[in-house]
Amino acid sequence: MSVKIKTAHEIELMREAGRILALVHENLAKEIKPGMSTLDIDRLGEEMIRSYGCIPSFKNYCGYPASICVSVNEEVVHGIPNANRILQEGDIVSLDAGVIYKGYHSDAARTVGVGEISEEAKLLIERTRMSFFEGMKKATAGNHLFDISNNIAAYAEKFGYGVVRDLVGHGIGSQLHEEPEIPNFRKRTRGLKLRAGMTLAVEPMINMGTHEVLWLDDEWTVVSEDLSLSAHYENTILITDGKPELLTLTESEKAAGALELF
Repeated sequence: MSVKIKTAHEIELMREAGRILALVHENLAKEIKPGMSTLDIDRLGEEMIRSYGCIPSFKNYCGYPASICVSVNEEVVHGIPNANRILQEGDIVSLDAGVIYKGYHSDAARTVGVGEISEEAKLLIERTRMSFFEGMKKATAGNHLFDISNNIAAYAEKFGYGVVRDLVGHGIGSQLHEEPEIPNFRKRTRGLKLRAGMTLAVEPMINMGTHEVLWLDDEWTVVSEDLSLSAHYENTILITDGKPELLTLTESEKAAGALELF
């Protein structure tokens, strides 16, 4: 396995790609409301990405037809925006997006509520987010890749949730998907040793019920097999000799103390 260590110049480009994507997520989340279609969300998101002089990473990637993956309720990832899919009060929606800035990618996902949502949905979203930060406690040079995976899984499984196994995180840089693959589930081995300069997209996908998933007939949309709610939280991170640098963390998350969680 060949995992690229980024140069100082590449890291600066990825920092800017991450900063821009964080702004997109911050602003897009504010627009989510009942009555919107998932296609409305995609159009808004693409407009925001291009307004910063960036290219949407996902559009036409391996044939994916949109800029934002918009996944509602039991949809885990890769939901295709549709003018006929209308958000309802109480839905939860996962927004997964990437930008290309001067040839370098960032990738991040957030799950947000539509209007007032149930307490169990709020807990799923928050615990999925917290599972990511539990993983970050191990995301330091000298530790091993699956130390991150095991911490994510241990936290999420405490609540009886299903940690999706058929989809994983990934390395990222000049390509959207680079080595290594980053599971969110437990592994018996420790995996490769982390080194400063690695850039990774870590992305817990957590179901309220079973960890099993199915692909719909559009060959993109992934749903929980039991149709239970699913949440997704992802950041692009930089491995350092100390705490990881989270390149796509929003300003509101920083203000709320996210950097103190690991």
